[in-house]
Amino acid sequence: MHKRIIEIGFSPCPNDTFIFDAMVNGNIDTGNFEFRPVMEDVQTLNKWAIEGKLPITKLSFGVLPLVADEYDLLRSGSALGKGVGPLLISKLPDVKDIATETIAIPGEHTTANFLFSNAFPSAKKKVFVRYDEVQQFVLDGKGLGVIIHENRFTYQSKGLFKLFDLGTIWEEQTGLPIPLGGIAIKSEMQPEVKTAVNDCIKRSLAWSYAQLPVLSEMVKNNAMEMEDSVMRSHIELYVNSYTEDIGDEGVQAIREFERIAQLNDAEKRKAVNVVG
Repeated sequence: MHKRIIEIGFSPCPNDTFIFDAMVNGNIDTGNFEFRPVMEDVQTLNKWAIEGKLPITKLSFGVLPLVADEYDLLRSGSALGKGVGPLLISKLPDVKDIATETIAIPGEHTTANFLFSNAFPSAKKKVFVRYDEVQQFVLDGKGLGVIIHENRFTYQSKGLFKLFDLGTIWEEQTGLPIPLGGIAIKSEMQPEVKTAVNDCIKRSLAWSYAQLPVLSEMVKNNAMEMEDSVMRSHIELYVNSYTEDIGDEGVQAIREFERIAQLNDAEKRKAVNVVG
């Protein structure tokens, strides 16, 4: 049977490779589709989403309202939760005035940047770098940094200090889970295709859960930190019930995110359509 080839973009981080492993490596029946992975850091994926490059892609919720004319959000595959927010770290245990510091941020349209700006609106000296370059930026004494992904589990071992949990600030303000990233699909695709892709993501996730505590070669070979314990901690933190289906509370969190972003940003934003 001739299968329709569809590219799908996601990061090499353990949570994403854990989710998509089975559907891109033939471990589940994907029906009429063959999914080809395109792995890049979230900043690059966000940029590509603005350009409309990929038919299906992981992206930050910070960029999704900017591309809602072209992409819908699938119900499965998202990263939301409580206690999962980015951390603001420093080389020193205390910083007097964050507004005067240079801050390394993992991408302009990332949720990390949104949460930092929401918490510290007067801090304007930002440098946008790849997420895996933030820790070194801080270690080199260039300023503070906002870390995501595996770095949450390794910064202390490098002698760095947490100043703020930016997710905690969001949770105290809203009482809602933090919307980090989701899986977007081109709006022009047929509804039955969107439903089929969403179903593949759910079954791919179930396959990976069934393999635990064993981690696949795809997860191990793409992780920035190669210790199994770090990879498992990463997956446990970012892959949860919202990943299978964002649910009503997840949608509510996304709407609140959109509302605050619209208040704080002059860029054109549109409400996201949730499908699947």
